[in-house]
Amino acid sequence: MPIDSGLEGEVLIRTDEQPKEPDEYRVLLLNDDFTTMEFVVTVLMAVFHKSLPESTRIMLDVHKKGKGTVGVYSYDIAVTKINQVHQLARQNGFPLKCTMEKA
Repeated sequence: MPIDSGLEGEVLIRTDEQPKEPDEYRVLLLNDDFTTMEFVVTVLMAVFHKSLPESTRIMLDVHKKGKGTVGVYSYDIAVTKINQVHQLARQNGFPLKCTMEKA
């Protein structure tokens, strides 16, 4: 015979655990000796929806420092954007690399 706990139809909620925010990832472009500065600016505008001045600033960071931060995104969005960059680079014959690190 089942025990009647008086909770039939009730939803039990654990109050000791708060929903965790998803991890965020910093997306980086890496410098190389073959990809043109113009192409990097185009990619930043097309894939990351950056303005021309912001794209130019990021491109110069990549050129001068070896890498530049493009933005911070959730894992799925970061991976999607990295894949878009690599696909565009391959289609245009450039070895441009894009990567991510946990923010």
